[in-house]
Amino acid sequence: MLKFLSRVRIEFNALDPRTASCMEFLAQCNAPKAKESNPACQIQVKRRTDDHPPQITVTFVNGVEEVYDATYTPAQTIRTMILDKGQFLETEQMFREAGEAWPVFIPEEELRQHAPGTKFVLQFDEEVIA
Repeated sequence: MLKFLSRVRIEFNALDPRTASCMEFLAQCNAPKAKESNPACQIQVKRRTDDHPPQITVTFVNGVEEVYDATYTPAQTIRTMILDKGQFLETEQMFREAGEAWPVFIPEEELRQHAPGTKFVLQFDEEVIA
């Protein structure tokens, strides 16, 4: 997960009962496997003393920053959203390195074309041969 990120900032009030997602996400970020995937990723923790809701701010390697409200969003959901966005960024980079236009536009008529099946279903008539 961290391989797509340059910075993670986790903000929460330790006395707030809504911090479970932040704590779980922080544990995921501190896991050895995650740290090995991108040792350069900065992980910052800000302990707040106000009523600000817990939030997780991530900066992707391309500079795009996203803020996740960790009040009701489970850590696994946030992780999945980061992985999805990261795979999108990898695909974009692959296309650009290959000299292809990005984003890829598929003409409307191609979207509506019938795609032939890849499996054949054989049907036999049941005739009794006497």
